[in-house]
This record gives sequence, structure tokens and C-alpha cells, in this order.
Amino acid sequence: MTTTIEVNKQSVKQLLETGKNKKFVIPEYQRPYAWSDEQIQTLFDDLIEYTENNNESTYFLGTIVAYENDNGEQEIIDGQQRITSLFLLLRAIYSKLTSMVETPESKNFKSQIESTLWEQNELTAAVNFEKTLIVSRVMGDEGNKVFSEILISGSTKIDSKDNYSKNYNLFVDQIEKYATAQPELFYWFIRNVLNKAILLPITADSQDTALTIFSTLNNRGLALSDSDIFKAKIYNNLNQSGKKKFIDEWQRLDNDASSAGESIQKLFYYYMFYLRALENDRNTTTLGIRKYYSKNNFEKLYKNNVMRDLEIILNLWFVVNNRIVLDDEEWSKNIKLQQILDCLSSYPNEFWKYPVVIYYLKYHQDKSFEIKFLIFLKHLLATLAARYIVTPTINAVKRGILNLNAEIIKSSTPKFDFKEIDEQELKDKIKNAHRNTVRMILKIISYQHQDKLLPDRWEIEHILPQKWQSSYFSSATDEEIKGLVEHIGNKIPFEKRLNIVASNGYFQKKLASYAQSNVQVLLDLSQSKNDWGLNEIYERDIRISDELLELLKNWGLNQVDVSKNKEDLIPILADRVADYNIFLKMFDKKDSNEERQRFLNM
Repeated sequence: MTTTIEVNKQSVKQLLETGKNKKFVIPEYQRPYAWSDEQIQTLFDDLIEYTENNNESTYFLGTIVAYENDNGEQEIIDGQQRITSLFLLLRAIYSKLTSMVETPESKNFKSQIESTLWEQNELTAAVNFEKTLIVSRVMGDEGNKVFSEILISGSTKIDSKDNYSKNYNLFVDQIEKYATAQPELFYWFIRNVLNKAILLPITADSQDTALTIFSTLNNRGLALSDSDIFKAKIYNNLNQSGKKKFIDEWQRLDNDASSAGESIQKLFYYYMFYLRALENDRNTTTLGIRKYYSKNNFEKLYKNNVMRDLEIILNLWFVVNNRIVLDDEEWSKNIKLQQILDCLSSYPNEFWKYPVVIYYLKYHQDKSFEIKFLIFLKHLLATLAARYIVTPTINAVKRGILNLNAEIIKSSTPKFDFKEIDEQELKDKIKNAHRNTVRMILKIISYQHQDKLLPDRWEIEHILPQKWQSSYFSSATDEEIKGLVEHIGNKIPFEKRLNIVASNGYFQKKLASYAQSNVQVLLDLSQSKNDWGLNEIYERDIRISDELLELLKNWGLNQVDVSKNKEDLIPILADRVADYNIFLKMFDKKDSNEERQRFLNM
């Protein structure tokens, strides 16, 4: 479909007068009016300077991006702050002209301003001061009414502190001072504001086109997000009481999302994959979220459970990102779950998030959720980690993930339909792991040796420092040493504050810092070794690759259905006492053969 835009340079008067036929609308999804007094003063001073320099060239004020909505209104996508300020400026000028003794000049400019601010009778030009050419519908903004009242009455309430009132009063004050100090230039100033100040309106054929133009042009602050559009759509679909409740819900969700290191935009994105899974949509082509939700006139946004589901998804990210335990989420206390999620959070792209969100949203209320979630996450981590280590690209897992998403909806023990991994190739790749996988590997290994999370801030410590003395290794070339220093066997988690102290010293010099660490594998290493060289790196390479391969196999690597063969579950679950104890605790059971069998049947 061909996209069209119309660009036509216009004076302030020319542009604002178009509001007679197509009213200007600041839509619900826009942010509240926020220009500061400094920005208002700058605009006013620039127009004064332009006037006093007797400059006959035009003065460019910027662009206005809009499109004609279904109601035949000019819906402003970009430039709402500027156009709002111009309406306030012209209203302040009009108030000053009204208070002055009428002259031909004042009468002329009053007439010109009337045509830019209010509706007029087409035959008599009679002004309807109750009907302005612009309306703000910003969701939940008390200022919408204030803005309208200022344009209608030309006055503000005493002690008003909103931006509309403050900026309008600032214009009134500056106009009064200028008209008094420069009466001979005052009318020229008005003429320049109306007819010499130029705007560049860009009128698009659709909201999508206008938003695309805005995203391209905008470099002055936060661009409109897709979630701003969704907010407006949901808001407009509610009755009056529902709107008030929704504003509170949205604001709370927005604040909570920020606290969790997420955003409402991201929540909608995660939720899109859940909805796609419900539809059994396995297409590897991922639509943008606005295009996805806009299908069938945004009907997916109007379901009653949307806000509730977004809040549920957010609970997951509070646990993952903030490492907190939620009072009403028993699973969040499970250290094994916390550790697996922490490992997944170091996976090199976001594809792990979609099945985790879907599984959590689908099954979080099930009685056996905690243990099944742990089984699922181990299988997911084994599957994704192995594939990225062998083939470090998104395409290695993309199709499998989209199939898995749909399978999760069908069963709490979903099928993992991924290409099989060669175990020997995996072992070889682990030793010289791609830089994007190192943190994930170190986390997985570390968590097999401690029952708490790794410190919040840790760095990858090179046990043999990256800066070594060649004389220390007489049997190896610099190239060989340089390569081995980057092997997984030479890397280990280390708290940042301690790593700074340890610096690039050799092993024996760093032992004192190692001994202060809360990373168990590092403590064990420091207590079991007196020196560290190339042989130690070789040995630890083999030990880590063997341990990691066995672990991933136990968690379900290369298995389509981890519960298909009950015997396969024994090393995955039954031999892991902590997991089995969780099961017994959840159901208030005693250890018995029957309970073990039931555990395997889950």
C-alpha cells in the first residue's frame, strides 16, 4: 500500500486557521504539557529579537507532525508542546489587545487572532469563544480542562501551579512589559508571530505513517512508544468509572515495571508471544507489537484480563531482575529456581524469555507449579545453552523456541523440538567458549557448588592474568599462552570490589583476595591450589566441559520430551534431593516408594 505525506510550509496564522475545518487534537496517548518557563522565555525572547532586528526573512519554529483521524480531526503526533505554547501565546496577546484602547491596529490583530483560536460563523464571522480550535485529551491529565478554560476566558485560577497556567501567566507578564517598553514595536511583534513565524506541518495519511515520521525526526526527548497508543485505545474503550480505575492501574504498572528494570512496552511484547502461543502461531516472522495488536481494530487489547496478565508477567521479572522473594509466590523462595533463572538471564539474547513468560503465565497457579517449573527451566537452559555454545546465533534456536511456545500451551511438560547437538563438539566448544556465553557457563558451574545466588556485581576473573611474563612459561609460545588465557578453565566469577584489589597479580599474590570471596568455586580453588599455570588451565578445561555436558544431559539435552521415559527422570530429579524435598514439602508427604513414583509421574 502506497504511503503519502503532505508537507506545506505555513505561517502560524495559516496553520492554526486550518483548525476551523479540522480541529487540532492532542490525543490520549501523548504525555502532558511539559514546557518549562525557560523554554517559554526562550521562545518569547527569540521572537522579540527577530522583531527588533527588523528581519524580513521568515522565522522557523519547527515541524508539526499530524494525521487526520477517523473523526476528521488533526491528531498531533509531534509538536504538541510547541503548538500548545503558541495557542497560549496568542491568547495572552489577545487579552492584552482587549484591555487596550481600540485602534485600527488592535482591531486588525484581534480579528486575525480570533480566526486562529476559536470557531467562527462562516457568514458573519461571529466568534464562538466557547469553542476552541484545539482540544487536549491527554489521558488522566487535569490540565486538559485548565487549557480549555484559559483559551476561553483568558485567565487562570489564583495560585494555579499547572504548566498551562504558569506558562500562560509568564506570557501575559512578558507581553505587558514589552507593550509598555516598546509600544511602537508591539504591533510588529504580533504581526511577526502570526505571519512571519513559520511552521512546517507534515500531514500523514495514517497514524502509522505519522508515528514513523516522528520516530525519524524526533531527537528532542522520549519518543512515543507503542504502549502509549495501547493505553489510549484501552482507555477509550472503557466507561467513565472504568477509565478512572484504569488510569490508576496503568500508573501503578508503569512505576512497578520501572522498579523491576522493565517497561510496559516490554510487558506487551512478552504478552504478544503468549497470545501467539494461544493461537498456535509458530511463524518465525515476528511482527512489530503495534502491528500485531492493531489487527482486528485492536480487539486483543479490550479483553478484561489484559492488565491482570501484564501484572502477573511483571511478578516474574521482579524475581528475576531484582532477586526478591514475593510474599504470595512460594516458588520465588526456591533457590534452585532462582539460580536457573539467573543463568538464563545471562543467555546472550532474549529468546529464552518468551517460553519462560508463557509457562509462568499459563501454569503459575497450578499446585505442582514449583517443581514443574524447575524441570522446565532446566530443560530450557540445557537446550538453549548447548545450542548457543555450538552455534552462537539467534537462528540456532528461533524456530525451536516458537514451536516450544505453542507446545507449552498444550502441556506443562512440553516437547522440545530442537536440532540434536553433537556432544563431542559441545565439549570442545565449551573449552574455548564464545565470549557471549562465558558468564552463563560460569554461573551454571558455580551454582552446582553453592546454595545461594552469586553476588550482584561480579566480573570474569582471569586466574592467569591477561598480562603475563613470557619468562614464566618457557615451554609455550606467546600465541599459545594468549589463547589459553581466554579458555573457560582460566575464568571464574569474582566480586568486582575484590577483583579491583587483586588486579593483574599472579595466583599466589591474589590468594588473599580470593579468600574473601563469597563465590564457593573460587574459595575451593584457592584452598586446593598453591600455584596456577598452563597445566592447571588444561585440567580445569576438561573438568568444566565434562561437568557441564553431564549436567546438561541430566537436565534434558537432546531430549524432545523430558518425561517420556520415566527412567530418564531419575538423574534429572530423583537423585537431586533438593528437588524431591520440594515435592514432599509442597504436598505434605513422607518419603516412600509410592511418593517417589508419583514424583516421577508429574
